[in-house]
Amino acid sequence: MFDFVRTHRNWMMLFILVLILPSFVFFGIQGYNSYVDKDGALATVDGAPITQQEYDAALRDRVERLRQGLGANFDPKLLETPEARAAVLDQLVLDRALANEATKSNVVITVDRLREYISNVPAFQQDGKFSYELYKAFLASRGQSEASFEQSLRNDLRKQTFVQAVVESAITPKQVIDRIERILLEQREVRELRFPAEQFASKVSITDAQVAEYYQANRTQFEIPESVRVEYLVLSPETVGRSIDVSDEALAKFVQETYGDKAKQRVDGREKALKLLAEISANPTRFPELARAHSADSGSAANGGQLPPFGRGEMVKPFEAAAFALSPGQIAPKLVETEFGFHILRLDSRSVGTDKEPRLVASHILIAAPNVRDLAGNRAEIESEYRNHQAQKRYTEAADQFTNLVYEQADSLQPAVQKLNLKLLSADNLTRRGSLPHLGPRVVEAIFAEDSLRNRRNTQAIEVASNTLVSARVLEHRPASVQPLEKVASEIRQLLERREAVRLAREAGEQRLAELRKEPSDAGFSAPKVVSRRQPQDMPPDALTEVLRIPADKLPQFVGAEVGTDFRSASGAGYVIVRVTASKPGEPIPPAQRDAQARAINQQAAAAAEYTYAEGLKARHNVKILRADLQRKTEERAAAKSPTADVKSSPSK
Repeated sequence: MFDFVRTHRNWMMLFILVLILPSFVFFGIQGYNSYVDKDGALATVDGAPITQQEYDAALRDRVERLRQGLGANFDPKLLETPEARAAVLDQLVLDRALANEATKSNVVITVDRLREYISNVPAFQQDGKFSYELYKAFLASRGQSEASFEQSLRNDLRKQTFVQAVVESAITPKQVIDRIERILLEQREVRELRFPAEQFASKVSITDAQVAEYYQANRTQFEIPESVRVEYLVLSPETVGRSIDVSDEALAKFVQETYGDKAKQRVDGREKALKLLAEISANPTRFPELARAHSADSGSAANGGQLPPFGRGEMVKPFEAAAFALSPGQIAPKLVETEFGFHILRLDSRSVGTDKEPRLVASHILIAAPNVRDLAGNRAEIESEYRNHQAQKRYTEAADQFTNLVYEQADSLQPAVQKLNLKLLSADNLTRRGSLPHLGPRVVEAIFAEDSLRNRRNTQAIEVASNTLVSARVLEHRPASVQPLEKVASEIRQLLERREAVRLAREAGEQRLAELRKEPSDAGFSAPKVVSRRQPQDMPPDALTEVLRIPADKLPQFVGAEVGTDFRSASGAGYVIVRVTASKPGEPIPPAQRDAQARAINQQAAAAAEYTYAEGLKARHNVKILRADLQRKTEERAAAKSPTADVKSSPSK
């Protein structure tokens, strides 16, 4: 089926694009950039801006990928944090820098490589082969043409060429892996003294003025995003097929039209198979010769009809039942009938597999014949086939009507509802970054277009998947707004109270820590326990980091750490003092676990190399982030990528 893709005219368009691209690069970009308004840019790469529109598109794409990956577990709030939003822009500038580097280095992705990559994408596979229909459906769901998708994929492959080379060059020496393993397994004996924030809550008093001050300084935290209430229609074979009436007369006619000629072909196939069976019965030695000459199974025909070894459950049931009933060397006295046609079957050998189950080697001659089902014995299947056939036919007829109705009578979806007997659906609180199963990125973009919002007009009919059209209409538009102070005052007050209680706990803890360092004491501390990076024993991460930071030859020592500093919950927040009394080597781990750990360390080393390359690349291409709220802190990025981010220096004897 991929031959169709290979000969498709879009490949020629892609070739032409490659020819004219250098001219555009050398002569067109400078002129283009002179017309771009950089004042509203979020970032620049080599002086070229990254716009809000590009950022919004990238954010929608990430939301959609997360939604597909997580399914029902997807939470849109995952991308509503400052860190997540900054990460989207960070990836955008890196992609642009990589693209510029690829262009500068004259990296070329051949058509053959691009074709091979597309044909091997699992989403485009059906029955182990490339499906052009699935490919088209994927492009339709994204609103892309073949040329634009293939060009973007070509750019991605060019960028991967650089990144892959960096990642594959990252090698961690065995001595380093062993050292990291010792650090990861190292244990510390500790005792804890906690200062919970709850104990200081009664000393906290937050004024209305403090609440108002926090509200004014952090208004963006209380924004309600722009949203709409919409109604929409979905046209697909399923939606137009709900009202199909199935009568006995209609089914009988369908069977005659569908299987009439096939029935005669099946009769002819049976007669041919019976003649061959008679010849073979008269002279069994001719089986290989006749298989090569007549079998429709080209794979086995070349081997004289012999099939690869098989066990139970690997063949269609009639074939399996007949094969397992034969003795080695025996030819089935009757034809074996399956949906593929008629088989002349011979059992060659029988053995026992490694799983103690029988394995057969058999030969067959297949006389292909179309599968014909009679209405009496297969009504449910034939009825389903009839409904699908009629639904597809109705959809094809209705698609143009639907497209014209929603466009020509753009002030309402009711004409399409009445004409095509569709169900009107609705959705509320839909934002620019949100989507429902049928309201993908292209539909959401059309809903928030100016004409849709201002004039309440239907969107155009948008193909969101193969044989699926959607049109929507805005019923209510709610601009972005900030929640009033009175609505969030209670939330702010609780936040400030927790923050102040933690501050008081920290002050009390730090004071006690200073006293203990002068006059050590175990008074008030918990019973001893052993902690490690792999087994923290409920010790807060910040406290564990401080515990493991101390060199083994400097023990015992007291350390302190503030915990629960996100202030979203009072539970566990406060300050903790830890007395670290001794260091112990970790318990040996099984070889399989060591191997897995070594692979993980190598992967983190590769990630660190990739990060270092990315930072150098962005510096080389003069990346500038122009929005402070979308600026990622360098030290945070470094910590996130470092292969030993959670392994602090902790020399042991």
